[in-house]
Amino acid sequence: MVVQARHMAVTANPFALPPLPYPDSGLEPLISARTLQLHHGAHQKGYVDKVNQLVADTAFAQMSLRQIMLATSAKPDHAALFENAAQAWNHDFYWRSLKPKGGGVPPPALKGQIEASFGSVDALKKSIATEAAGLFGSGWVWLVADGPRLRVLPTHDAGNPLVDRHVPLLVIDVWEHAYYLDVQNRRAEYVHGILENLVNWEFAATNASGAPATGLA
Repeated sequence: MVVQARHMAVTANPFALPPLPYPDSGLEPLISARTLQLHHGAHQKGYVDKVNQLVADTAFAQMSLRQIMLATSAKPDHAALFENAAQAWNHDFYWRSLKPKGGGVPPPALKGQIEASFGSVDALKKSIATEAAGLFGSGWVWLVADGPRLRVLPTHDAGNPLVDRHVPLLVIDVWEHAYYLDVQNRRAEYVHGILENLVNWEFAATNASGAPATGLA
């Protein structure tokens, strides 16, 4: 009876807001606790709640967020579901792309891949910063594996590289709500701070190795 009740609860409300992998204050001073509380507890929660609303009493309720994204991408009839599922997934991936006292030198295997694709870690950082500065409006800047090579890939709005069969390694959120309370319109300052002090190279290395990103729906 307990197992049945748990199954019914998951079916009725299949997605929950995942907790942050660090305290609200864990990314200060660049990203304040206030920003994390609003970004995670309001923006991401809103996407998760909307997905639950849209999948109710449909076959999508039995899918993961990743499966929903792939099933609804480029399908106008399911545009709202794709956008909200992708945003829920993107945010969870973004939190894991950051860590307190991050930055530094990537693990050796990832560093070798970066050097083979970009020439150096500094050249990769410059490419990410350039794409972030040039992305008009809201979106994301991803480091992805495209076959044997690594690429920096910007996406607008809820865009996600999985739909184009790229493997995401890490991402920076460049929607204004990610940084505006802390640095106002200085997006470049926010991106530079992440690359130098918060980027989680170990998470990227795990993704590059082909190991599944633990906990991602």
